[in-house]
Amino acid sequence: MAVEVKVPTLGESIVEATVGSWRKHEGDPIAAGEVLVELETDKVTVEVTAAESGVLSRILKPDGAVVTMGETLGIIAETAAAPVAAQPHDGAPGARVMATPVARRVAETQGMDIAAIPGSGPGGRVTKGDVLKHEEVSRPTPAAHVPPTPAPVAAPMPAHEPLSGEGRREERIRMSRRRQTIAARLVEAQRTAAMLTTFNEIDMSAVIELRKRQRDLFRERHGVGLGFMSFFTKAVIGALKAFPLLNAEIRGDEIIIKHYYDIGIAVSTDEGLVVPVLRDADRRSFAEIERGIEELARRARESKLTIADLQGGTFTITNGGIFGSLMSTPILNTPQVGILGMHKIQERPVALNGQVVIRPMMYVALSYDHRIIDGREAVSFLVRVKELVEDPERLLLEG
Repeated sequence: MAVEVKVPTLGESIVEATVGSWRKHEGDPIAAGEVLVELETDKVTVEVTAAESGVLSRILKPDGAVVTMGETLGIIAETAAAPVAAQPHDGAPGARVMATPVARRVAETQGMDIAAIPGSGPGGRVTKGDVLKHEEVSRPTPAAHVPPTPAPVAAPMPAHEPLSGEGRREERIRMSRRRQTIAARLVEAQRTAAMLTTFNEIDMSAVIELRKRQRDLFRERHGVGLGFMSFFTKAVIGALKAFPLLNAEIRGDEIIIKHYYDIGIAVSTDEGLVVPVLRDADRRSFAEIERGIEELARRARESKLTIADLQGGTFTITNGGIFGSLMSTPILNTPQVGILGMHKIQERPVALNGQVVIRPMMYVALSYDHRIIDGREAVSFLVRVKELVEDPERLLLEG
């Protein structure tokens, strides 16, 4: 008896997906519960598993196909003896290799065996970086040769004529549905919002000193590290309470001010930037914020976020400093009207009490929708964030 593999319910407001990559090929034996194919939506990656054991007899929707809920992806045929599901990286033939969809596509493009590539991601998951590194290491080294007898010098090549060879190699990778959606939303945000950005800088001395004093005790007591993000989350909440229009959105000709604080935390993954939401952040302690962010980031990098994890944020924080960014202009995460950009902490000379001193400084940026937020409110909001971070004890009272 044949069993159809169908597109599952994808989530609220999601009507279609793109077939990212098949884990199995036609004719492969499969076991019930084994992942067959990954579907990419504009928000999450969905793994489709086998309902029954058997053999994958037909693939009806290949990689890159656009599918809708309920469509048939493939056919499972019954066999007399069902195989036992293989575990990841167990070395057995047909073992399922944990890898991101982008990593699989790059490996296929280069003609590489994904099973032969060591994974550095969570649980040994193979990432795009692992594939590129393996490809570079595996590339054969040109054999040494004896230089030929010098020949007469030829006329120089015209400047407009391109050189040929390995240096001009091109690579074509299909843009994932998530990346397409990210691109569309960023362009839409710039097209529909009157976006401006204001900047300030924060002396991080007090936070760094507090973290140094409390780091070991905090981890021992709460089982999680005390990072910078919890301080900025608390500071943002304190500033949002003082300037509530930054915690609003525009619906038609109305302004919806939200008196709850669901803070989006931007996380970079192999599949692109995602912004999972930390719910009721104002009711959380420093430790609860750190645990919440750590859990959301882990699930984002393992492609285990749900639709609910990504919906309904009221304000967003993004940290380009972890990649070394000194200053940038973040783009609004619509329909939100404000986003705070953190950056690299760098020691710089500053004037303090008439003297030049060296301090660990961070540039911060606030992008906002000028349709409902004036410059005075935006600047004052960022100043409040600065004041709270520079005096972290106040966060216990105002955050």
